[in-house]
Amino acid sequence: MWKGVIETYRRYLPVSDKTPVITMLEGNTPLIEAKNLSKYLCSGRACSALRIFLKYEGLNPTGSFKDRGMTLAISKVKEEGFKAVICASTGNTSASAAAYSARAGLKCIVLIPKGSIALGKLSQALIHGAQVIAVNGNFDQALEVVREITQKYPVAVVNSINPYRIEGQKTASFEICDVLGKAPDFQVMPVGNAGNITAYWKGYKEYRKIGKISRLPKMCGFQASGSAPIVKGHPIKNPHTIATAIKIGNPASWKYAEAARDESGGLIDSVTDKEIISAYKLLASLEGVFAEPASAASIAGLIKLVKRGYFVRRASCVVRRPTIVCILTGHGLKDPDRAIASVRSPAVVEPKLDKVMKVIKI
Repeated sequence: MWKGVIETYRRYLPVSDKTPVITMLEGNTPLIEAKNLSKYLCSGRACSALRIFLKYEGLNPTGSFKDRGMTLAISKVKEEGFKAVICASTGNTSASAAAYSARAGLKCIVLIPKGSIALGKLSQALIHGAQVIAVNGNFDQALEVVREITQKYPVAVVNSINPYRIEGQKTASFEICDVLGKAPDFQVMPVGNAGNITAYWKGYKEYRKIGKISRLPKMCGFQASGSAPIVKGHPIKNPHTIATAIKIGNPASWKYAEAARDESGGLIDSVTDKEIISAYKLLASLEGVFAEPASAASIAGLIKLVKRGYFVRRASCVVRRPTIVCILTGHGLKDPDRAIASVRSPAVVEPKLDKVMKVIKI
């Protein structure tokens, strides 16, 4: 029986027998081979041998990858004797922090940028009993206030600046390697606050150090074009994108993301909101996988790189069939309004066979 990421990967995590494990059996998310997507993207191109996989993190307990880091962060907060935690969030962190805090019996305080959080995520934070405060500003300003509070008051921060968050999130790279029997040749993923690309790279390096894998993947991160500080080389004062989970103008793990890019020989690029929505709908229609818009940044990035011939050109000469893993960070139900707005409204007809068949047109 799966016991959650802490018990499964305990030997690789900073825990002891004194650590009270707060878990909802997170992790063990599926690695789905995207054969339809691969066929669609590679038709008529010199990339027919690509194997594309989806790491579907939306199937974690609160619907996003944040649970991997939160189980460890909250467990350590409990061990250290704190009674309250705080975070700034564009949504997924707040949902995860609120849920795990409820399970641990801790007070949870959440600062969100007003008007920039999807309804599904806000509802989670509220139902789990978190004290949610909307600030007239962006995520980066909210995080700055959080930093100030934790410096002056006995409240623990559970954003990814908390090192235990990174430690927990690195377990996703372990799972990928355990399933594939090796590291992928390429990993494509969204980049917002940049803690996740930092965590995956840390995990891959640790697995290679102990001989679990022999080679490391090239890390390919994608930001939204209106919120792409790493790509542009400077903080974005007023970031904008429909992918609210990566709407961050000054990533806390910026330098670590650049290190993952440079050390792996990968890249960090950007995709437009139009490309994100197109990929979002394509993924759902071809593979039956519903991921939130920020997750679709990885698919939009994948499409962009396939068109460039990047994977064929960059694959090692010893790799005959390059393996690509795309990280889907959150479930599509996190942002139901975006899904409904992206497709046609249902047809409305009288409850009669002829009326229904006229619409179906079989």
